[in-house]
Amino acid sequence: MVVPVLTIDGPSGAGKGTVSRAVAKLLGWHYLDSGSIYRSLAVAVLAADLDLHDIPAICQIAKEMSLEFDCGEQLIVKLDGRDITGQLATEATGNTASIIAAYPDVRAVLLQKQKDFQRLPGLVADGRDMGSVVFQDAKIKVYLTASAEERAERRYKQLIEKGIDANLHQITREIEERDQRDQQRASAPLTVPQGAHYIDSSSLTIQQVIDQVVNLVD
Repeated sequence: MVVPVLTIDGPSGAGKGTVSRAVAKLLGWHYLDSGSIYRSLAVAVLAADLDLHDIPAICQIAKEMSLEFDCGEQLIVKLDGRDITGQLATEATGNTASIIAAYPDVRAVLLQKQKDFQRLPGLVADGRDMGSVVFQDAKIKVYLTASAEERAERRYKQLIEKGIDANLHQITREIEERDQRDQQRASAPLTVPQGAHYIDSSSLTIQQVIDQVVNLVD
């Protein structure tokens, strides 16, 4: 039996995670946050104090790490049994993940781990290359985006609410730089998957986006 897959691709800060988890819960499907896989690897790499250009060592950590996803009201990610959720959202983790995700050898190691999430009754896969690379044959594909300014504003508010000092101009610049790096990388660049439904969330509420995505499912 073919396991249905709904992919939601798009740049960082577009709301993919929130929308994907809500849709998975509404449909009763499994959930894959591919960004957390790369960010979890980034946490492991930073903890090991590895040279970010030491690709063989990074691949070895990727092969050995064990990941668990607990998708309740809030996503909980465990690396080798340890809750690392709080470390996933840091700028250092995000920037490191973006760098190591550009290495084809690293992506090859993590590719099968992502595909293993495809189980009945279905899968909602959230990431930057779910529909374009990992699940090219997905029945339904979505590309969710928003302007860099809007995504920076959302990130800024999140950090301030957590009591973390933040600079809106710096966040905007980092998002623009990350977008450019992700779009120009040689392996699996950020792109709109063929046949994807394009949704710009800049002026939409989360609920409006969720409703649009759920309505795409038969």
